[in-house]
Amino acid sequence: MSNVLPALRRALDILPSPQADQPGLLLRDPLGYAEAVLYVPPTWALALRCLDGEHTELDVQELLTRATGGLVFSDEVREFVGVLRQEGFLETEEFERRREQRHKAFLALPERPAAHAGSAYPASAAEIRATFAEYFNSVGIAAGRPGDLVGVAAPHVSPEGGRNCYAETYRRLAALPSLAERTFMVLGTSHWGTAGKFGLTHKPFVTPLGTLRVDDEMVSWLEQHGAGAVNSEDYCYAFEHSIEFQCVFLQYALGPDLKIVPILCGPLGESPPAETADLKVSATSAESEKGLESFLDALAQLAGKHKGRLFWVLGIDLTHLGRRYGSPFTALANQGRMAEVAEQDRRRLELVCAGDSRGFLERVPAGGDELNWCGHSTLYTFLRAIGQVRGRLLRYEQWNIDPQSVVSFASMEFFAP
Repeated sequence: MSNVLPALRRALDILPSPQADQPGLLLRDPLGYAEAVLYVPPTWALALRCLDGEHTELDVQELLTRATGGLVFSDEVREFVGVLRQEGFLETEEFERRREQRHKAFLALPERPAAHAGSAYPASAAEIRATFAEYFNSVGIAAGRPGDLVGVAAPHVSPEGGRNCYAETYRRLAALPSLAERTFMVLGTSHWGTAGKFGLTHKPFVTPLGTLRVDDEMVSWLEQHGAGAVNSEDYCYAFEHSIEFQCVFLQYALGPDLKIVPILCGPLGESPPAETADLKVSATSAESEKGLESFLDALAQLAGKHKGRLFWVLGIDLTHLGRRYGSPFTALANQGRMAEVAEQDRRRLELVCAGDSRGFLERVPAGGDELNWCGHSTLYTFLRAIGQVRGRLLRYEQWNIDPQSVVSFASMEFFAP
């Protein structure tokens, strides 16, 4: 009898091929353990369902033979599985060693390099300045500031897709150069982080515009007082974009010599999402809840202790709907179902602007959110930390990230009441 085949890793992006003349699937590893992007033809895409740790080579042969009407040989199956194994897409001992090596390599880095320079945004300082200047010049600035500005929120979608909201947020900060003297509490969504956990790092953030220093004293204080919910030197920083994008825009708006406290906010749910399986972290729900509260309390204490010295920056997106995100319908920005979603988004944001953390948490459940908000844990963390606050929605947009899927996002500012 054929041997049982290893399981396909769960923390993968499985996307339809963008080439009309080459249909099939693309396999990509957002965690960076596997560097290649693999193309899987339509017939062999069927075989992926057998890679669950329970099926055998013979099962794949039978499935594909029935699907194609032609004989599929065992050596073809071994070659297909061998490529997946070699490139790091299967749950194997080889992959375990690869993961351990990647974690050790990140831990040893003296700085956090710009992971998305040259792909999501330009790789050179001159190109960034030219591109962002174009963004900034395309939007105006909302009139008035109804109080003492203590923070802002911007998207973490690709800078090109969210250009108007990024510009709306950071053009306002560029008009306040004295902010450069503050420490920036940069909170970002941890898309692959563990539920109830917050990722911290002491590594300076390097971008093409310079290096942002980390306030080591504040990070150490949070590690000590919120220890139950802290992932120190979190590997998610190696690839996460939600904080990196804010850092680049901050430097463009206020200069390269800034100090930050980066905080990656994992989901608030009781159990980790399936994607976190590759990060090998687990906790009971009671332990997770206790740790979550301890960190939120510690962050609130830090905010109170250094009031007036800190400025808060949130990297958040809102709704994710459409085929790409598992919806049973095609989503078009601001049309049909998405027009209704815009009203739902705005009602949620009204609670944020009112500083109502309890009401917001009730409206946006930690698990099973029909709108798939990926900024809810970041917003809730901020509201709990800052205490009394009032917000203002500056701009709201929806964007077709592909022809069938939509992401919504916003530009916001927050004031001490």
